[in-house]
Amino acid sequence: MRGTHDTTMTYHAFHTAGEDRDSRWLITCDHATNTVPPQIGGGTLGLPQADMARHIAYDPGAAGVAHALADNLGAPLITSNFSRLVIDPNRGEDDPTLLMRLYDGTIIPQNRHADAAETERRMELCYRPYHAELGRLAASRADRVIVAVHSFTPQLRGRPPRPWHVAILHSPPHNALSVSLIRRLRTDPELCVGDNEPYAGHQPGDSIDRHALQHRRPHVLLELRQDLLETVEQQKAWGRRLAPLLQGALQDCKI
Repeated sequence: MRGTHDTTMTYHAFHTAGEDRDSRWLITCDHATNTVPPQIGGGTLGLPQADMARHIAYDPGAAGVAHALADNLGAPLITSNFSRLVIDPNRGEDDPTLLMRLYDGTIIPQNRHADAAETERRMELCYRPYHAELGRLAASRADRVIVAVHSFTPQLRGRPPRPWHVAILHSPPHNALSVSLIRRLRTDPELCVGDNEPYAGHQPGDSIDRHALQHRRPHVLLELRQDLLETVEQQKAWGRRLAPLLQGALQDCKI
């Protein structure tokens, strides 16, 4: 397992596993944890603990699915080790939502008055080491295929429930691997499969844009509904379920 060290405190901005696995696939999880590094004060950024357990702080269940998927595909894995409320690794460096002060109706007290210097400090501690390692792993094979694992809340405050069990996000022109995976997922009549739902595509500078689109690497961005990932067994089951579908989709595309 690799990590990035601070010289005064032991802290790792990322964790990797299975780097020696001989697979084209690379599994990533940008929002794996709600950790607040000790250099940022640890704790909860001034929030109640209940808010740190919500989707505003990380993607519940996504890390477990990412680990299970990596195991089933025999693939290396990288997960972040900082809350998206510390700094969001799935945003471009110039994105105004890189450091959130308000999220889904909740004010983040410790972020409220964060200035440009504080944003830069957090980027150096967390964001840039994570992306440097992700970039290194992505470039370690010429035929690399990236699968980004995320999860979404069943309902945002004041909005209708979300019906999708699983969704695939992609940007035009349509990603052949994503389209093939959607088609395979939709052969299961019990699944409600989103195509660019509940979000659409990718934003400039986000993780898939940075490590896949800009390098013309095949990729998939998975979104799974969080109430379907509440137990370890559910997370493992999704990993087992998705792995052969991803393999089949890759074979469909002859990439």
